[in-house]
Amino acid sequence: MVKIIFPDGSHEEWNECTAMQIAEKISPHLAKEAVAAKVNGNVVDLSFKINQDSQIQILTGKDPEGLDTIRHSSAHLLAQALLRLYPGTKLTIGPVVENGFYYDVDSDRNFTPEDLRVIEQEMEKIVKEDLEVFRKELTKREALKLFATNEYKIEMINEMPDTELITAYQQGEFIDLCRGPHVPSTSKLKAWKLTKVAGAYWRADAKNKQLQRIYGVAFNDKKELDAYLKMMEEAEKRDHRKIGRELDLFEIREEIGPGLIIWLPKGNIVKEELENWAKETEKQWGYQRVTTPLITKEGLFYTSEHLPHYTESMFSPMTIENEKYYIKPMNCPFHHMVFKSRPRSYRELPLRLAEYGWCHRYEPSGTLFGMMRVRGMQMNDAHIYCAKEQAVEEFISVIRLHEYYYKILGITEYWMELSLRDPKGDKYHGNEEMWIEAEELMKEAMEKSGVKYKVLIGGAAFYGPKIDFQIKSAIGKEFTASTNQIDLFMPGKFDLKFTGQDGKEHTPVILHRAPLGTHERFIGFLLEHFAGRFPLWLAPVQIILLPIADRHLEYSQNLKKEFESQGLRVEVDERTESAGKKVRDAQVKKIPLMITLGDKEIENKTLAVRTLDGKVKFGVDKQEFLNNVKENMKSKTILFNMSRTTGQRPVA
Repeated sequence: MVKIIFPDGSHEEWNECTAMQIAEKISPHLAKEAVAAKVNGNVVDLSFKINQDSQIQILTGKDPEGLDTIRHSSAHLLAQALLRLYPGTKLTIGPVVENGFYYDVDSDRNFTPEDLRVIEQEMEKIVKEDLEVFRKELTKREALKLFATNEYKIEMINEMPDTELITAYQQGEFIDLCRGPHVPSTSKLKAWKLTKVAGAYWRADAKNKQLQRIYGVAFNDKKELDAYLKMMEEAEKRDHRKIGRELDLFEIREEIGPGLIIWLPKGNIVKEELENWAKETEKQWGYQRVTTPLITKEGLFYTSEHLPHYTESMFSPMTIENEKYYIKPMNCPFHHMVFKSRPRSYRELPLRLAEYGWCHRYEPSGTLFGMMRVRGMQMNDAHIYCAKEQAVEEFISVIRLHEYYYKILGITEYWMELSLRDPKGDKYHGNEEMWIEAEELMKEAMEKSGVKYKVLIGGAAFYGPKIDFQIKSAIGKEFTASTNQIDLFMPGKFDLKFTGQDGKEHTPVILHRAPLGTHERFIGFLLEHFAGRFPLWLAPVQIILLPIADRHLEYSQNLKKEFESQGLRVEVDERTESAGKKVRDAQVKKIPLMITLGDKEIENKTLAVRTLDGKVKFGVDKQEFLNNVKENMKSKTILFNMSRTTGQRPVA
């Protein structure tokens, strides 16, 4: 007899049994929904035999591990359909990824979106066949024989120790090398869809053959799948690259280089408005601004130890007068030199040095993505130098600054990820005492802040732990907005000192922070978050005047000058188009306020105002409208409140 311990702590005595038998005993409904089990912390097939005292949890698609099992089995479903339809296809690997799976394949056929629909139809047939999925154990010799015609599988098998037990999973005529676990039957795979085909090198090495990667998504049920597909459809509409082109905000030109952003006039307005807001805010929060060079002698980065540890992310050096210079990938070593420019006293601390500094980092071309992953960036950077006893409160203040920015921008979902060192890792510098103290200070600050966070092991920088602020857009896409650190390593490397109240020299603590990240990434996020419909204060064009006929053009131009004198960004649509056409085009351009001007408006000196959300008011007093606009911009309210302006005939 074996003791089976359930998640609620209860237990029963059983003869040797399988996880499925336990599920069936608990309830027929659970057995029907079960896809895998967790036995003593390990996820296993439902056919797994339990012959010793064990803790067990039956997993369904509602459990993260159960959902991963569904996604893993969906990759096998795809692979089986491929081999049925295109027998010459060679399978390589098919792992689970976020929201789904992919399979890399070597095939003479160049798969198209139309092919994906055909493959899906075959996958549906396999699901209806309700094929049993079972595990097979193989010796290395048996595995080599079984996969003899697939050089990719042979390569993987040959890398395994001769003594290692090799497993494969079979469903019908299909068998694939795999560790598992998998669902017990293909009929369990109810909600999946193939999404795209991309290129991928075997083992991510450009020296190897290029394969085709077929992506898919999979969920527990159709409702979850449909919700995800709807979100993806909306995400495609909100793609910052698409909106950036439509709104004429930025360019990436091959003649200049990949990952290097050209800010066009309208995009530059957004960038400068965001930067000016940050500068004004940080001045109020006690920051002083500095400006540092774009290049430096290599010695500075050897002091900081970015050389050689960060070399792969830095552009190649240039030689000037027989000395090597590097383009800076980060601002911190320069700010340390500002601190070191003269003797410092405890009376100056905390010293907060801020800079929207240009940084350049080498990113492999395959990782570049619009404005989200670039090689040239302007960062909302600052470094705070303080006494150790000030570090926690200063770090909490940094968190509060993040919260302030996010509240103004309507970002309501955010959390922190605390990245600690991996105790087994060898990339970290500094002594054990320093690491423990830095980690404890950051944990204390986060606990006191009240912002939710989770801990990640192994993601720390080489010189200290860090936190990343994760934010979620209006459609649920997650982004890393900024990285923040309490640093006890660099002050010693740069021999930074201040004179304390006791008259003795002390070493400061450094806080690294960048709440708005880089212009490029953060504005890319805002484009998707707002779907290009920027709040009035950020919009490149805030108001467009729409004269109904040519006789209204002169009045419109004079009104434009008047509004511009009030600091507003205004355009006039001078085209000989209908008023309806002009309104529709202004909506496509995401201009927040549209003012139609005809005989009645000119005669009464009033405005007909329309907002992007479809609200219209006629007979609006011009001065009242201007006051409302100015108040909206001052408060940085996301939506323009039409109720603040009186007028005739409101239209929903």
